[in-house]
Amino acid sequence: NLALIDGNRCPPLECAAQALVKGDQRVQSISAASIIAKVSRDRMMVELHEQYPEYGFAGHKGYPTAKHRQAIIEHGVMPLHRRSFKPVREALQAAVARNSQVPV
Repeated sequence: NLALIDGNRCPPLECAAQALVKGDQRVQSISAASIIAKVSRDRMMVELHEQYPEYGFAGHKGYPTAKHRQAIIEHGVMPLHRRSFKPVREALQAAVARNSQVPV
């Protein structure tokens, strides 16, 4: 078995894998998997919107829109936010900086 990965590096897998830059444009199975993943993610974002409407997930689907970044600033980071997402990382760093400031 060989896993074809869209990108320039492979995650740790229990089978052989090959990374293909722009794989979704070059291999039909990667393209199909990408569409399925996007539809699944969009459904998940709509469900998250029902639980956390203040973040507006139904509208931006988790993409880094201005509204999403503003919601993170206003409402904070939730456990489901990816820490590798730059606006999330920045919001966490800003919160730490605010909490470590000593009032004068």
